[in-house]
Amino acid sequence: MRVFKTEEMSCNHCVERIHKALETAEIKHEIKLENKTVSIDGDDNCVASATEILDDLGFTAVEVK
Repeated sequence: MRVFKTEEMSCNHCVERIHKALETAEIKHEIKLENKTVSIDGDDNCVASATEILDDLGFTAVEVK
């Protein structure tokens, strides 16, 4: 799993928007509001799609190393 920090995520509404978009795209993920992270489970194409979706929603995804 690759983990991305999304500083703009601040509430459960944000979590729901992200979850719905990633679920619609059939991307396996885990969201943790308390850490402001989105974990993506998939290959590089899944990760690229997920970060593009996050960007479209207004969230900057910065990979946590």
